[in-house]
Amino acid sequence: MRSILTFAASLIVSLGLAACSGIETEPAATDTFAAGNYHYYRWRSQPMVNTINSADPIYTLDPILRKELDASLAEKGYILDQERAQFSVDYIFAEGLLMGERSRSGSNLSTHPGAVINRNTDQAAADNAYALGGVKETRNIGIQFNDITSNEEVWRVVITKIIDDVNSTDTSKMDKNTIKAVKNATKTLPAAS
Repeated sequence: MRSILTFAASLIVSLGLAACSGIETEPAATDTFAAGNYHYYRWRSQPMVNTINSADPIYTLDPILRKELDASLAEKGYILDQERAQFSVDYIFAEGLLMGERSRSGSNLSTHPGAVINRNTDQAAADNAYALGGVKETRNIGIQFNDITSNEEVWRVVITKIIDDVNSTDTSKMDKNTIKAVKNATKTLPAAS
């Protein structure tokens, strides 16, 4: 029972922090990764090159994500080494849509009048419900670590960011958000052995 309460409390805190930053990270458990005693890694795919001057955000994101993930892994003691790699790193980028509320969060807002004193929706809560309602565009990154020998997944994390302005091409904002997201995403990884 205590572990359920601990899990529920940590879930509430993490959802609260994700709501404040606008970036939600969902890392998998690190047990399998920690058991591998990894030290060296390599990228599974080559860096993307924008040869046709596309406006697709993946071309802006790719070098930033690689740089930040390399820095975060180096900070934990992992070494990028193509020859001695024990695990590989890869990612998937996808744009998506959320209908209304953020994933895995609920709301107790109701616009129907109630009979309980001081429990009716105030105007600020109603305004927030309207602002958060409707379809929101997201950018999602799934980072995956695979064991080189078995080619099995040993760790993954999904990062979701609600996009405020889909037409924005501000790379400094993308850079800042990616740095924050990668730091959050790799926070649970153990240091290299």
